[in-house]
Amino acid sequence: MKVGVLALQGDFAEHIAVLKRLGVEGHEIRLPEHLEGVDGLIIPGGESTTLSRLMSIYSMREPIEQMARQGKVIWGTCAGMIMVAMEITEEDPVPLKIMDIGVLRNGFGRQVDSFEQDLELVDLGPTPFHGVFIRAPVITRVGREVKVMATLPDGQAVAV
Repeated sequence: MKVGVLALQGDFAEHIAVLKRLGVEGHEIRLPEHLEGVDGLIIPGGESTTLSRLMSIYSMREPIEQMARQGKVIWGTCAGMIMVAMEITEEDPVPLKIMDIGVLRNGFGRQVDSFEQDLELVDLGPTPFHGVFIRAPVITRVGREVKVMATLPDGQAVAV
């Protein structure tokens, strides 16, 4: 399996390192032609307005939208989740609108409101995943076809 990680800014190196530890072939994606032959794409965290602008500058929007239309797996973490959302509460950044979710940027609050929480990820076994929420987005709406993968103890969806 060959997985691309959008490497325009943000924590792409950390995602590549985890893929390597899992024995998955991870590739940094910076230009549309880098998407050729990848089976899936991770859009990592970072700063969503910067990521949105860089995706436009490097002509990455249409190729990623095309991947989604082809049914390839695209996963966004933090800023990446904001980018894949169908709707966000602000006008900027401009989302890709490839996952039927609504998102509120920085919905958990400012840097001082950051927290960590062990999460049980649906379908990934009993081992908890340690989630770190630093100015994290809040999922405000989940479409009918979208599966919730993890929630906080209060029921708030945090992974889809």
